[in-house]
Parts: sequence; structure tokens; C-alpha cells
Amino acid sequence: MQLQGSITALTTPFTESGMLDLGAWRAQIDMQIRSGSAAIVVAGSTGEAATLSDEEYAQLIELAAIRVSGRIPVLAGTGLSSTAKTIRQTKLAKDSGADIALVVTPPYVRPTQAGLHAHYGAVADASGIPVVLYNVPGRTGCDLQPQTVARLCSHGNIIGFKEAVGDEERWQELYPLASPAFSLLSGDDPTFVRAIAGGAQGVISVASNVVPAAFARICQLLQDRNVAGAQVLDAGLRNLYDFLGVEPNPVPVKALMRLMGFGHGLRLPLLPLSESHAGEAQRMLELCKTIEQSI
Repeated sequence: MQLQGSITALTTPFTESGMLDLGAWRAQIDMQIRSGSAAIVVAGSTGEAATLSDEEYAQLIELAAIRVSGRIPVLAGTGLSSTAKTIRQTKLAKDSGADIALVVTPPYVRPTQAGLHAHYGAVADASGIPVVLYNVPGRTGCDLQPQTVARLCSHGNIIGFKEAVGDEERWQELYPLASPAFSLLSGDDPTFVRAIAGGAQGVISVASNVVPAAFARICQLLQDRNVAGAQVLDAGLRNLYDFLGVEPNPVPVKALMRLMGFGHGLRLPLLPLSESHAGEAQRMLELCKTIEQSI
């Protein structure tokens, strides 16, 4: 199973009372499939996984697997601070119907590179489903270095790496690791076109929640080696990328999803988008509609 193209890290919709909005959840998945997304991520950081109960976590994966019905892969976020807990979470994801585990580096505990190598090896050995490594040091306080990725990419059950660091010097070390058995995936929307043009296979995106057709189209253009065309479309999304960073993810994207009719609000400790950004959110909604209608 080679991951490539536009993969959306889905937001989790809630009702006004704070429960899971399962109707909106199904509609979000339908929109992603209809728009050409290559895969979806359930219960990642964008999906507010830390606020979900085990029952909610399993339910979201189960419903996603049913809704997708084998048409595209379902990834589930399973990374926790403990290796043993990560293994248990990965097994829960598998039992709930996930195809692939997206395993972030252990938050807060700050293991060494040797510790990360041992952690991922243990998870991959025990998971029962393929594993994608995930590095986002700005959130976890832990940085999976390219040299460690190079040691892990030959493991038969590790099939990819999501790198949220956009630094091109780092990517130059990563590009040679890509193979039919190991996908490099950008986790940084503002630099994903450069990463794919350089040798990555795809992107796991936040912005593609609201412009899924645009992201699918950009990835197709890059696959067709039309880098200039991809860059033109990507340039039209720059204001959206900036807006999605005005407050911590997923606050801005969930404001847009609410305006689009997909759920209400977030769970504490996250609060809805500040009122000072409300006007910009409305402008971004109109931009998203214009871009999607042009695809």
C-alpha cells in the first residue's frame, strides 16, 4: 500500500451540546471522496484526538471505514506518550477498521533518537496494520531526525513518514528515502508543493478540509509533472494558509467548517476563533467557495 496524493487530516464535528455530530462526520467523508482525496486521517491532532473518549475514537473510525467502504485508505492517529499505550491505541484503531496507523512522536517525554528508534520498532512490530511515522516537533517537543527515519524506513511494516517541518535542507536528506514501499508525505501546507516537486509522494493536509478539490488537483498536476500549474493554483491558497495559522490548529479551520455547515465548536481547552478574526473567516469562506468551484 503506497500512500500518495492529497490526504486530509479531518476535523471532528461536534453538536452544539458538545457530542459527536455523526451526520456531519458522514457528510465530511463524502465530500472528501467526491473531491478526489486519496485518503483520510481520523482522530489526528486536527481531529482533537486528545479530547475523545476511547468509545468516541472507535466510533469515528468505524463509521469512517463503513462510509469509505474500501474506496480510499483510512488512517487513524494513534501516537501517545507511552510506547505501551501507543500499541494499545493502534490495536484499538485496527479493531475499529483503520487501514493504517499515523503515529506521532511521543509528546512531552522527549526521548532520544535511540529511544524513538526503539519506540517505533516496537509499535510497528505489534501494530497489526502498517505504520506511518509522524514528526511535528512544534507540538510534541520531540524531533524525529532524518537519520533515524533512514534507520526505520526499511522496517517491513513502516510504510511512510509525515514530516511537518518545511525546511528544505531537511527534505534534501529525506528525498532519497522515498521508494515504492516508503512514502514521504508533507505535513506543512505552505511548503507541500515544493516537497512533492522535490520527491515526496503526497501531503497530509489541514487546508484540504475546506478546499479538498483544489488539493487533489494540485497533487494530480504534480504527478503529471506540471509544477508550474500546481504552483499557480497553490499561490491562490496563500491567504488561506495564513488564516489557518492565526490561532492554533484546528481553531481556524473549524471556524470555516462551521460556516460550511459541518459541526459546532471545539472541546476545551480549545476555544472558538476569536471574534477579531470573524470577518477574515467569512472572507476565507468565500475564497474557498470560489477556488473549489473553479476546479
